[in-house]
Amino acid sequence: MVPPGQQVVCQLELNIEPSMLAEVRQTVRDIANRHGAVDDQPDALVLAVDEAFQNIIRHAYRDVVPGRVDFSAWIDDHDLWIRIRDYAAPVDLAKIRPRPLDDVRPGGLGTHLIRTVMDEVAYGHADDGRGNVLTMRKRLG
Repeated sequence: MVPPGQQVVCQLELNIEPSMLAEVRQTVRDIANRHGAVDDQPDALVLAVDEAFQNIIRHAYRDVVPGRVDFSAWIDDHDLWIRIRDYAAPVDLAKIRPRPLDDVRPGGLGTHLIRTVMDEVAYGHADDGRGNVLTMRKRLG
């Protein structure tokens, strides 16, 4: 849910599966470009959102897709806020952390990339107890 009084730029309810990620990436790029993103910000935002969706597919839904995902984006001053909610079983929030960067192997860097790209990242559970919520903020411009 977008906070009251905010300029909503996108609100989607999706049954997400890997084939839809291209559409999600393009939506994020369009939002970023329309709302003042500069230089490599659109690419970085696409990377962060793509990693978040990949984690939802791989970990929350455990590759059993499609699964419902709500995607919201809003502008507050010069900040782009993105909220992604899944309807999977609540995860242990303490376990959402990147692996050490010196542990060189494929995968496992999604949360690190998200935290590197975004200015603010918060993981939580949905208020109704069904699902997980990721809220991210990026200053544009």
